[in-house]
Amino acid sequence: MPVPEIVVGDLLEQRVEVIVNAWNRNVIPWWLLLPQGVSGAIKRAAGHAPFRELARVGPIPLGGAVLTSAGRLHYRGIIHVAGLDLLWRATPQSVAACARSALDLAARHGFASVAFPLVGAGTGGLPEKRVIDILHESITAHPYPGRVLLVRHGVGAAARVGVPASAGLPA
Repeated sequence: MPVPEIVVGDLLEQRVEVIVNAWNRNVIPWWLLLPQGVSGAIKRAAGHAPFRELARVGPIPLGGAVLTSAGRLHYRGIIHVAGLDLLWRATPQSVAACARSALDLAARHGFASVAFPLVGAGTGGLPEKRVIDILHESITAHPYPGRVLLVRHGVGAAARVGVPASAGLPA
């Protein structure tokens, strides 16, 4: 069972095989959306190809995950997770389900490492500390054999290995 490493930095600069995109239920055409945060950065860097692939999948169940190519990014793929409900909110249950679904895909496709953004903490409305705790608990309970990073957006890339999930966060 993996113990996630919590790092501060840019998701798109992590040295992993696959990254996770905090997406939505995929019911609105991707080209109508103006993604912000992580999704916006991924779309700008990867280009439209992964999102066209994602559109062909159709609606994603809440907590589900879909693997696409990485487009122009150097990763082996992008795992898009549906962490937001139809009202654009995340719940602890949807975040935990996203972690499990993403790790199931990563294991099934033999990815040795995966980096997660804080699914549900931005647009989803959950507090960052709560999301870290949910992801930490879900990841450590999963049998995925690879390396897992939780990426807190910020300046610098100070890795905090083996510390409690809430370390460094305001109470």
